[in-house]
Amino acid sequence: MKRLPFVNMKIAFVGKGGSGKTTLSSLFIRHLAAAGAPVVAIDADINQHLGPALGLDEAEAAALPAMGDRLRLIKNHLRGSNPRIASAETMIKTTPPGEGSRMVRVREPNAIYDACARPVELDGGAVRLMVTGPFTDADLGVACYHSKTGAVELFLNHLVDGPDEYVVVDMTAGSDSFASGMFTRFDMTFLVAEPTRKGVSVYRQYKEYARDFDVTLKVVGNKVQAQDDIDFLRKEVGDDLLVTVGHSDWVRAMEKGRPPRFGLLEETNAAALHRLRTAADATYALRDRERYTRQMAHFHLKNAESWGNERTGTDLAAQIDPGFVLGEGVATPA
Repeated sequence: MKRLPFVNMKIAFVGKGGSGKTTLSSLFIRHLAAAGAPVVAIDADINQHLGPALGLDEAEAAALPAMGDRLRLIKNHLRGSNPRIASAETMIKTTPPGEGSRMVRVREPNAIYDACARPVELDGGAVRLMVTGPFTDADLGVACYHSKTGAVELFLNHLVDGPDEYVVVDMTAGSDSFASGMFTRFDMTFLVAEPTRKGVSVYRQYKEYARDFDVTLKVVGNKVQAQDDIDFLRKEVGDDLLVTVGHSDWVRAMEKGRPPRFGLLEETNAAALHRLRTAADATYALRDRERYTRQMAHFHLKNAESWGNERTGTDLAAQIDPGFVLGEGVATPA
């Protein structure tokens, strides 16, 4: 049996459409890459814009392999030799790992990276980029068996991330995340909010779920122009406001397709990104593998009872390995 490290560096960026969430997540990814940190970046948003925000042109972004189209491969790889999972067809997006499951790591190659990830060169080094693929109406149901985000959730459930390794997910702030439990898979959730009533409305929804499941949530105020904007955000979200970001000529140049060297990003915005990383790194001390594993089982049972058992014709509760705790004595098959 091999002991696997369990270090919390799974980070989500969420927010309403137009909040600047994808721009900020791409800046954070660039910040990590510039520091030499290993990064897996995942676009799990309804609107797939992370690739272009990282510098890909339209053709390059369109050519990225979609995780949603390779769900069977992902399931077969993660299933490994787990005797509790009879086939890939009986796996749903909440299926947890157990003895015999294949775990994935940020640095190490695996079949999922071979099929779904592509390197993106940034200042300081390359990051692995994966995308769910374009969403259709059928993908947006809370209990959709073939949800594109299901591929991401399975990946996160089987992920063992080590020190100074990061998985950054640009994701939809919607009910699908709450129903499946995907919002609990992250060690830090950065909620990007503009200083408007509409901008902070999603915060209240997320805060309720975060409180119930011990999710670490911080607000990043974006498009802030004056002290009045900061005061508004502070009044609405209180101490959850971590940092604010204002106008950026660097971002404007990037959006025109002419990004300067990342080292030329404004000092105030670079400092804000450093603050985000410091806050994310601090979650190491908060990690609780028993709670993390328990939440996986909770949401798997919830989805199994509401739709999974009927859809697969299987008692999915049997997939839960009661003796398995992520990060403790887990053997990964070849």
